[in-house]
Amino acid sequence: MKGQFRTYRGDHNENRFGFFRVEVFESDLHIGVDKLSFVPEMAVSARDEIIRIRELLNSRIAKDRSFLTSLKPLEMDSSAESEVQSMLAAGIKAKVGPMAAVAGLTSEITGRYLAEKFNISEIVVENGGDIWASFKEPLFVEILAGNSALSGRLALKIPPEMSPLGICTSSGTVGHSLSFGKADAVVICCRDCAVADAFATAVCNMVKSTGDIEKALQFTASIPEIISTVIVIGDRIAVSGEFEIVPVLSAE
Repeated sequence: MKGQFRTYRGDHNENRFGFFRVEVFESDLHIGVDKLSFVPEMAVSARDEIIRIRELLNSRIAKDRSFLTSLKPLEMDSSAESEVQSMLAAGIKAKVGPMAAVAGLTSEITGRYLAEKFNISEIVVENGGDIWASFKEPLFVEILAGNSALSGRLALKIPPEMSPLGICTSSGTVGHSLSFGKADAVVICCRDCAVADAFATAVCNMVKSTGDIEKALQFTASIPEIISTVIVIGDRIAVSGEFEIVPVLSAE
């Protein structure tokens, strides 16, 4: 698929991107960089940055256990590090706990760090289905939705003028993350990847049946930060926002 980057690991466009994987503690990032920008040293730099983020968050958790365990928003702390403040702010906006934003935050911070340090032209960072991307050509993000018959058959077509962007996925049927919903996939796109991650969790929690789709779409339409929404549950898909959904074959 031209410009393809799946919402989880598998069949990527290796003509456009060079890929490497970085695992640190609970973080497991899959990073694609345009071939002309790629150098092997990026993996070491990415690892160092992820360690910095994880150590910072672990220090916060050691001081305040609720930062790890709370399923509800916590109050802002203006004295905290910027990463902690971003997670707190995302949780407040989406009405979820701050850790709902951790994967998206890690993707964006790592991606921005690498892009600046190595003067990268295009980069896509995926962390447990949560993507931060900076790109100059259209990007097709394939939607994987567990056992749904629609899984792997559709993609979001994202124009380059929307770069950089957070594209985050939550599922009530796939993966180990806590969810109170039953959607096979909820994809939320926002400029801020931590905010996209938090809202993906919040919206997925809402969708317990196909009867909840309309309510969820009305909710996302009321949030200025949300650029696009995709909800997949069983054989049903609902889409709202600015991005086109295309069949996978048409994106090849």
